[in-house]
Amino acid sequence: MADMSVNICGVDFKNPIIPASGAFGYGREYEELFPLNKLGGIATKGTTLHKRTGNLSPRIAETPAGMLNSVGLQNPGIDHFINVDLPYLLTKDVVILANIAGSTPEECAEAAAKLDDTEVHMIELNISCPNVRQGGAAFGTSCEMAAEVTKRVRAATKKPLIVKLSPNVTSIADIARSVEAAGADAVSLINTLLGMRIDINTGRPILRNNVGGLSGPAVFPVAVRMVWQTANAVKIPVIGMGGVSSGRDAVEMMMAGASAVQVGAALFTDPYAPVRIVEEMNEFLDSKGIASVCDIIGSVKPW
Repeated sequence: MADMSVNICGVDFKNPIIPASGAFGYGREYEELFPLNKLGGIATKGTTLHKRTGNLSPRIAETPAGMLNSVGLQNPGIDHFINVDLPYLLTKDVVILANIAGSTPEECAEAAAKLDDTEVHMIELNISCPNVRQGGAAFGTSCEMAAEVTKRVRAATKKPLIVKLSPNVTSIADIARSVEAAGADAVSLINTLLGMRIDINTGRPILRNNVGGLSGPAVFPVAVRMVWQTANAVKIPVIGMGGVSSGRDAVEMMMAGASAVQVGAALFTDPYAPVRIVEEMNEFLDSKGIASVCDIIGSVKPW
């Protein structure tokens, strides 16, 4: 058995696999299938300052090798999360990454401040949300906006801060450097790619929101490329995600520079995916005589 443990921002994970935000809810349903302590961590459902009902249906669409979603951050709000969901999760012997989002930097900072008084292990800030102060452009699409919201949240909490980056940008490395300079302790990427499907019989988009976020195996090569570019651009840890569905995928992501790996869309076709991926990674490491999963981080040898 290889040593599967990793340390990110001073937080110990028993293994590097983390169900991604939005794909795992708050873990209650999956506990019927396996103990949550088999996971390295859990990134919770994206939580906002106030309750949100999300976008109108239809808000999920199948695509070749993936799916589109425009759920719209439906969630019960940060107070409900702190009072109801977090106490349950903190009993499960697993690292909890509280994913937060907001429409303004102030909302994001206020949510983070509320979490600062809890025992949550880390905060993951989603900067793919529209900034209503800037005409609806996502925080993560410009270095200036990404830095601004990161600074506000950094000032509001002492918790380790992970900033989740949007792939819908010209240079992911520039965005990563800007949030690092603004105080991020780590970055996670990629969030979903913007996509669209059309019902050719009605002539209307399948999603009521017209466009949505593409996830699943189709985005994996893009995610690996962006993780590699980011890991070579910053000194802080990188958490990789995007289309990971097997242990070999997770190994590839870590070779690109990720210190841990989140698993999202794979859960919808195989709810045991995170546990299976840990086992497959261990089998691979053993087959290569690699003693620790940390030994593969950033080990790719570019031509």
